Amino acid sequence: MTDKDVPRHTRSVREIEAGIERDLARNLSYGDYLDLHTVLDAQHPRAVPPRHDELLFIIQHQTSELWLKLMLHELTSARQLLATDDVQPALKRIARVKHIQHTLTEQWSVLATLTPSEYAQFRHFLATGSGFQSWQYRAVEFSLGNKNPEMLRVFAHDAAVHAELDRLLHEPSLYDEVLRLLARRGHPVPQEVLDRDVTQPYESHEGVVDVFAAIYADPARHWPEYHLAEDLVDVEDNFQVWRFRHLKTVERIIGSKRGTGGSSGVPFLRRALDLTFFPELYDVRSRIQDVTPDGYHGGDGS
Repeated sequence: MTDKDVPRHTRSVREIEAGIERDLARNLSYGDYLDLHTVLDAQHPRAVPPRHDELLFIIQHQTSELWLKLMLHELTSARQLLATDDVQPALKRIARVKHIQHTLTEQWSVLATLTPSEYAQFRHFLATGSGFQSWQYRAVEFSLGNKNPEMLRVFAHDAAVHAELDRLLHEPSLYDEVLRLLARRGHPVPQEVLDRDVTQPYESHEGVVDVFAAIYADPARHWPEYHLAEDLVDVEDNFQVWRFRHLKTVERIIGSKRGTGGSSGVPFLRRALDLTFFPELYDVRSRIQDVTPDGYHGGDGS
């Protein structure tokens, strides 16, 4: 039989296989590059006797932490780029953050396959461990602007983590850098906003609403600022969807029970839905007037 007689798909497989690297004793392998031995050996179920569904719970949260690590990487870069007026690469970083958020949100559908009866078989082995104690999640919130110095007490037992969160607490958030960028571009951001104590939660300021109202009134003139503002709204919206899916998944699995970390559980998660990172970007929406075909900015007559 000649190559001409061999079916086409068989020939292509043979041709591909001929070039595959086989000498992995001397060359870097896929597993070595990703350090897969470490990653795949990092799941240590605690239940005795073993429970089938505990592995799902562990992997769900470990993969979430990996995505949070990447999100922090992108947010840190975005903040640094905005601080140097490099807007286009910053927008690219924020776009990637939005895709990470979608992935994190979709992961709740996997955990939601865990029934209350299945979770009850190993929940007590978590002891006081809780997602509330995720320092990377707290770091993401600090990076986006939800600062709370009291949260550092939760991580007092880990000096390295405490130091990292303290550093983020004292650094400008993504939103702080956006407002400073707007000021450098000539927008009248109030000085008291620019000079605020960045360790404290951000509070809405009517002067900042005025700034965004001017930007939204003429998007073509202020396109980079307009684009950046809408990307921030996407991030905020995605975060709220993630919080809601978290709440509904927890409610589905444990109902009204208290959280393993001592929180009230679902009520605690429900209160988080009222938090906002970029308040003026929502406040400004009630200030945007409708534009009729003849250019008249009209109201609704109320």
